[in-house]
Amino acid sequence: MKLIRFDWAVKKILRHKANFGILEGFLTELLKFDLTIETILESEGNKEDEYDKFNRVDILVRTTNGELVLVELQNTAENDYFQRMLYGVSKLVTEYIKEGEVYGEIKKVYSINIIYFQLGQGDDYIYKYVGEFVGENLGDTLQASKNQKEKFDVEKVSDIFPKYYILKINNFDDIAKNTLDEWIYFLKNSEVKKEFKAKGLDLVEEKLKYEKLDEVEKKGYQRYQENIRIEKSVMQTAIEEGRKEGREQGREQGREEGREEGREEGREEGREQGVLQAKEEIVKNAISKGLDNQTISSITDFSEEQIENIRQKIK
Repeated sequence: MKLIRFDWAVKKILRHKANFGILEGFLTELLKFDLTIETILESEGNKEDEYDKFNRVDILVRTTNGELVLVELQNTAENDYFQRMLYGVSKLVTEYIKEGEVYGEIKKVYSINIIYFQLGQGDDYIYKYVGEFVGENLGDTLQASKNQKEKFDVEKVSDIFPKYYILKINNFDDIAKNTLDEWIYFLKNSEVKKEFKAKGLDLVEEKLKYEKLDEVEKKGYQRYQENIRIEKSVMQTAIEEGRKEGREQGREQGREEGREEGREEGREEGREQGVLQAKEEIVKNAISKGLDNQTISSITDFSEEQIENIRQKIK
């Protein structure tokens, strides 16, 4: 049975109240407590861009107890993704407290990040960040007072602060050892095995069948998959070509410079110049493919300002 990808489902299907149970099931398995969605709030992922690209998708929900859960899905690499996670949560904290309200009204925020690229260095496929205040001298953990526990319904100080989750889908070995792993398996393979029992996966089988899409939705989904393939192909090709051209131009430049200023110094400068020229060609190629400045920056390490300057030159 062919199922549609979860990220496209987030964009198109899971925002309907009748389908809240799918996302509720996933979040319940991940967060380890029962969760009910009250409403879907406006988020960046609600908006289509002019190229109809789906490199990143997000959905923001408010639970029945007022907590905020931001789920982001990212297909291609971004060097500053950690910082974007921080920005996204910080923005929610400030946006969803009314002017004049006391700080105690700030709601808990969960940042769920489902990524299909290598972020940082780590071999696990589920990472959770839970901040604690640890004594510099005694090594003890700062505890909430009895009054704070009662007033804010928390057990630990860290319960007040945002929680971040990163699911590195490509690190999963396809062996489901528990119900959360069953969800990870679906996120990676768009498949639900008949023996899976995780909450919400029965609804996935019912609601996310490709055959249930109308013709317009099918065309949109096919275009979405093609966009992902193109972006990944462009990025991979750019990286490979950059390495090859950098080595070739570096060697050539190194030989030329070596005759004039010394072999060793020439090689080093030649490599640097060759890599720079290769990256500029990569930028031009990526621009011609319709990639945005942020994505190109993650490929080449050029700043977005440098990329924009190149973009203006080739117009």
